Amino acid sequence: MTINTPLDRKDKKDKNEKMLFLYKFFRAPKQIGSVTPSSRFLARKMVEAVPWPEIRYTAELGAGTGAITKFIHNARNHPGKFILFERDALLRGRLSQMYPDYTCYPDATQITNALQSEGIPHLDCILSGLPFFNFEQSVRDKLLEQILLSLRPGGWFVAFQYSFQMKKQLKEHFNIESINFVPYNIPPAFVYVCRKEQLSDLF
Repeated sequence: MTINTPLDRKDKKDKNEKMLFLYKFFRAPKQIGSVTPSSRFLARKMVEAVPWPEIRYTAELGAGTGAITKFIHNARNHPGKFILFERDALLRGRLSQMYPDYTCYPDATQITNALQSEGIPHLDCILSGLPFFNFEQSVRDKLLEQILLSLRPGGWFVAFQYSFQMKKQLKEHFNIESINFVPYNIPPAFVYVCRKEQLSDLF
């Protein structure tokens, strides 16, 4: 008789998650952006950048298989709303099963509409795993417009990318607090920690 330990079940789940992610990458590489889910090192680096006691309303863009979602879920230590965005229908369905208390939307270019539906006045923090490098410039512009419209003044935008390609455009719209390199990820990634300008910054 074979006995599956919790560690065995976790390894099997991780393997299945990676296989699903790889399958989705080959089906839509521009949408997925990577051949494997984000590592725990990348997830931790993103989550530790956020001052969670100050955060009530949160969104994650490009939640995928939930590799970063679970770290955000564990870091949020007080009531508030957390909404997810994932274009792929299968991954979105899995996220809804894993996190039934969170609403998952298909289109990150419609953040403000989602906030209206949820009765959320603004977002305090947005974490993103979207592969901006793969998108047309018009899509990047639309995403950043929605992010800026939905974030409160002084709100946080934390995003990982695989290059410095987005640095110039992010700098045009945010104060970049730091850019952190995460070598233990496939591929290695940069975590951009950005803040929307506060009203006091404008005077």
